[in-house]
Amino acid sequence: MSAGLSLAGLRAHPENGGLHRIAGPEDAAWDAVAVESAEADLPTLPDGGLAVLLDPAPETPWQQDAMLRRIRERGFRGVALPGAAGFDPGAQRLAGRLGICLLDVERPIVLAQACWMLVQAQDALTLSHVRKVARSFEYPARDLPDLLRQVSATLGHPLALVDGTDVLHSSGGELDPALHAAIDFRPWIDIARAGSHTAASVRVDSPSRPGLRLVVFGEGLSESQLAALSVAAEVAMPAVAARILIDEVAEVNDVSASSALLRDFVDARGLADDDIERRMGERGWRTSGHHLGFRMVGRGRLDPLPLLRAVRAALGGIAAEAHVTTAGRGLSGWLAFSEAPDPATVERLARGLRALHREVGRSFAIATGVGSLQRGAAGLAVTLDEAADAARIAASRSATGWFVRVDSLGLEQLLLAWTGNDTFVPAAESLLAPLQGATGDLLRTLSAYLDQESSLVATAEALNLHRNTVAVRIRRVQELLGVDLTDPETRLAIHLACRAVLAPAAGDGVTARREHGILGA
Repeated sequence: MSAGLSLAGLRAHPENGGLHRIAGPEDAAWDAVAVESAEADLPTLPDGGLAVLLDPAPETPWQQDAMLRRIRERGFRGVALPGAAGFDPGAQRLAGRLGICLLDVERPIVLAQACWMLVQAQDALTLSHVRKVARSFEYPARDLPDLLRQVSATLGHPLALVDGTDVLHSSGGELDPALHAAIDFRPWIDIARAGSHTAASVRVDSPSRPGLRLVVFGEGLSESQLAALSVAAEVAMPAVAARILIDEVAEVNDVSASSALLRDFVDARGLADDDIERRMGERGWRTSGHHLGFRMVGRGRLDPLPLLRAVRAALGGIAAEAHVTTAGRGLSGWLAFSEAPDPATVERLARGLRALHREVGRSFAIATGVGSLQRGAAGLAVTLDEAADAARIAASRSATGWFVRVDSLGLEQLLLAWTGNDTFVPAAESLLAPLQGATGDLLRTLSAYLDQESSLVATAEALNLHRNTVAVRIRRVQELLGVDLTDPETRLAIHLACRAVLAPAAGDGVTARREHGILGA
C-alpha cells in the first residue's frame, strides 16, 4: 500500500481492530503498510512503513528485542500485532529508541482493512459510512437527540447540531469550542480544523430553523476520512431536517394542549373536577402541596414558543419541581413542593426566579411577576393570579428591572393591579362613557382632580387651567355621571375607574388577561 497513513487517523477510525499505542512516537505516520503473518515474512521497504502482523507477539524479552531490531532493519517505523501490550518494559524502551511505534491490536485483519480503506479505497470508506448511516434509520427515533445518538453510535463518530453561536445537540462527544468557531456556515459542505480537532459539516435544509449545520467531528481525522464523513453527513441531513420539523409540530401540539389545560384548571378556580385532575396528573402537574406561581409577559411583540424553550432550559438551575407553559401572550408557571418550604427557602427560590428573569431577559424583552406561596389546588389558582398581577405591574417598572413580587407590593398597588382585570375594565369604561363625547377634556380633568385629592387649586396648577374652569368641569362631570364626588366610596370607585381606563396600553392589558384565562377579580 502507498502513502499517507497516520496513527491519529487510525485511532479516529471506528473499526481499527482495537488499536492501542504501547511505545514509540505518538505522532507516527507511515508511507507504506505491509500485512504479513510474521515479521520474518516482511519485505524490505523504504524507510517509513507500518507492519501489521497476524501472529501474536513473542513472549521472552530477548525475542521481543530481536524482532524490533529486525523490523527496523527492514525499514519499518511501526509495528502492530496481537499481544504487544505484554512487551517487556525494556523492549518498550528499545522501541522508543529505535523510533518504532509499537501498537497492540486485538483484531489485526480488521486493522488491515482499515489501513486499506484509509490509504487506497476512499470510495469504499465512503460507502461503508453511508451504509452505516442508512442502517441507523432502521429503528424509529423518539426525537432529534435520539436520532443523533443512533447515527453517532452506528457511524462510530460524534455528531453535533449547531448554529452560529451554540451547540444545540451533540452525541458521542463534546464539540471543541475552537472547532465550532472555525466552521464556515456559508458553503454547503465545510471542512474545519482547530489544532488536532477536525470536523466535516453540512448545511441543514430546514425552513423553520435556518442557519443550522450537522457536524461530524473528531481528532486526527485524515483528509480521506473527512471527505468520506462529509458524504455521510449529507446522507444523514434530510432525516435530521425532517426530525426537526416533526419535533416542532409535536412541541406546538403539546404546548397548545398544556396551555388549554392550565386555562381550564384556573377557570375552575381550583374546584374539584375529575377530568381536569386526571389530565393534570397525566401531565405530571402537581396540584396538592404548596405552590409559588410566576408569570412572564412581553414588553412588546413576543413569540411565546421560543421564550418557553429558553425558560424551560433555564429552570433546570432552580432546585424545585417546576412547570411552565404558554398562556396568552406570555408564559405562566409554578414551583411545586410536597411540604411547605420555610421562608428562607422561599426567598432563595424567588432570587432564583429573578436570576432566571435576568438570564432570559438578555434575549427577550420581558416582565416577570411572582405570586405568593399558596397551598392546594385553589392556592395554585391564586398564586398564578397574583403572579399575573405582579407581571402587569412589572411591565411598567424599569426601576425594578421589570421584575416584581407580590409579597413586595403594598395594598394600594395590588388594588390598582386588580382594576385591570377583564371584569373591572369594561365596567369602568361603561361608567365613564358619558364623559367621552362631552366638550372639554372632562375625563382627564376628573382624573387629575381625584389625583390631587379633590383640590381645585392643585388641579388647576397641574393642568395649567384657571380654577374656575376646573370647577365648572367637575360640576359637569357630576351631572353627566349622576354621582356625588363628596361621597368617599363613590370617589374611590370613580378614581379606580379613571386609573383603569387611562392606564397605558389598558386595552392590551385586558386582551392579555382575557387570553391568559387565569385572572379573575
